[in-house]
Amino acid sequence: MPTLLAHSARSAHTAHPGPSARSAVTPAVTRAEGVRVQPGPRVIGVDVPVPVRDGRHVPYANLDYAASAPCLEAVHEAVTRALPYYSSVHRGAGYTSQVTTGAYEEARETVRSFVGGWRRSAVVFTRNTTDAMNLLAHAVPTGTNVVVFETEHHASLLPWKRAVRLPAPATPAEAVSAADRALRESPVGSRLLVVTGASNVTGELWPIGELARVARRNGARIAVDAAQLVPHRPIDMTSLGLDYVAFSGHKLYAPFGAGVLAGRADWLRAAPPYLKGGGASASVGRTTRWAAPAEQRHEAGSPNVLGVIALAAACETLSDAWESVAAREETLVTRLRSGLAALPSVHELSLWGDRAPRVGIVSFVVDGWNARDLALTLSEEYGIGVRDGKFCAHPFVGHLLGGDRASGRDTAVRASLGIGTSEEHIDRLLTALGELAAR
Repeated sequence: MPTLLAHSARSAHTAHPGPSARSAVTPAVTRAEGVRVQPGPRVIGVDVPVPVRDGRHVPYANLDYAASAPCLEAVHEAVTRALPYYSSVHRGAGYTSQVTTGAYEEARETVRSFVGGWRRSAVVFTRNTTDAMNLLAHAVPTGTNVVVFETEHHASLLPWKRAVRLPAPATPAEAVSAADRALRESPVGSRLLVVTGASNVTGELWPIGELARVARRNGARIAVDAAQLVPHRPIDMTSLGLDYVAFSGHKLYAPFGAGVLAGRADWLRAAPPYLKGGGASASVGRTTRWAAPAEQRHEAGSPNVLGVIALAAACETLSDAWESVAAREETLVTRLRSGLAALPSVHELSLWGDRAPRVGIVSFVVDGWNARDLALTLSEEYGIGVRDGKFCAHPFVGHLLGGDRASGRDTAVRASLGIGTSEEHIDRLLTALGELAAR
């Protein structure tokens, strides 16, 4: 019986082979005149025309990848191949059900490999990072002491019943020492350190390897919110010593509603089902016996098969292209930050200073401009998409903007990059900011 949907679809219908997910990492061929050709992996919707205030249509400059990334062409192709064979999973005897089940479980192995999980780690499919973190909060043993920094996204900051919230550290070294001290002083019992891999506000990379060593030294586990890390950099749970990793497909170029919690299976196996229903139960009568495997126990109901297939295709595509993706992003983010620094009225937000390593996420404020008005004007006059607000990280943004509270400025603008971002997009934003700051 075939196990890989892409393979089985090609073997069953050789007249419609469809390109594999890997084919999208080859150099792009020349396209219609006026359409920009993307090197390496390609996304759908690059330079789609959008209206601006003077009545023209201009190519869209999407600088909002940190909110939701566009769909990879390879992901679109994988979903298109899967649709003719889409069926129920795990319980169907028909051919398409068997093929779909094989693809679904193969996707679990692809994701496990993508995050460098050990062979027996659990890979539970969720809706997104928030869902994954809430699942973990549901599964931790009663009385678990959680240590979390105020710099976290709300998905990692809010789900815990019993948490010590640490203030924003002034340096990466201070983050490590603060976590060490907090874990050492925690009451006896289960302990969990929760930290981001890359900040969704500043893009700064957190020292998750060092924090994992601190957690182990104190008999604790570590959970990493990797939502903003995995679209930009590879991660290896085994070599870093991470216990749990959570991320979302919609930030990983797979906008089909799937997410992941990957990590140690024991807490997940011992916890009651996150959702109670079909699939989570092993037998139901006067009493209910829940399924033993962590994945089955916490994936009740019909799963998002197409979302999972999309997620696996994105993981496979990026795994083949990390070197080029990271190098190109580094060039673009350097261009952006250098340009912002040259504008006296623009102030980049940073926790650890200019030299801290980061992914392609930059937040800033502009003198004389409310963040919402600035974002709307960039869209309406220049065809540029950015994000404004507090980015679901209210305590952190409040910390970064603490000096501006008297002026009433408590929100910022965020520009985020990814596959499909061009130098022209960066330059258009810098030109626009220069013009708007001068008004």
